[in-house]
Amino acid sequence: LANVIPSEALTMHLQSPAFAAQQLIPPLYTCDGADHSPPLHWHDIPPETISLALICDDPDAPGKTWVHWVIYNLSPSASQLPSAVPPQPELADGACQGKNDFGRLGYGGPCPPSGVHGYVFKLYALDTWLGLKPGASKVQVEQAMAGHILEQTELVGRYGRSRS
Repeated sequence: LANVIPSEALTMHLQSPAFAAQQLIPPLYTCDGADHSPPLHWHDIPPETISLALICDDPDAPGKTWVHWVIYNLSPSASQLPSAVPPQPELADGACQGKNDFGRLGYGGPCPPSGVHGYVFKLYALDTWLGLKPGASKVQVEQAMAGHILEQTELVGRYGRSRS
């Protein structure tokens, strides 16, 4: 994506009370547990932000980067997403959820076939609302965001399935 501020200049912060950066994501938020979306909190959003978008993917997946969650048109007044966001097309606050690579709307938790993978939660502050209907793909959201990203930040969690 073009027009992205280098990460050293970022002031926006994204974190989760469920796991620290680069630490293990608890099983509750994975296919081995309830597969709930983790709670996420953010702050220091640029004041000129019109909407926020969040994409979670797994660049360590075999074959391609696997998309776990796409959510967009979040209000800039929002400062968090609770745990277990329901997998519906549009949330009560007007935010839309896209399709993940499991073929479903909303969040699909970590479920790596082998090894420990990194899951990247990327939050984007945008200078526009995205004119996309619910169910958009990551590619469609990235195309709509191009040239509209004011700032972005990310949180990486890790997960590996225990085999018994």
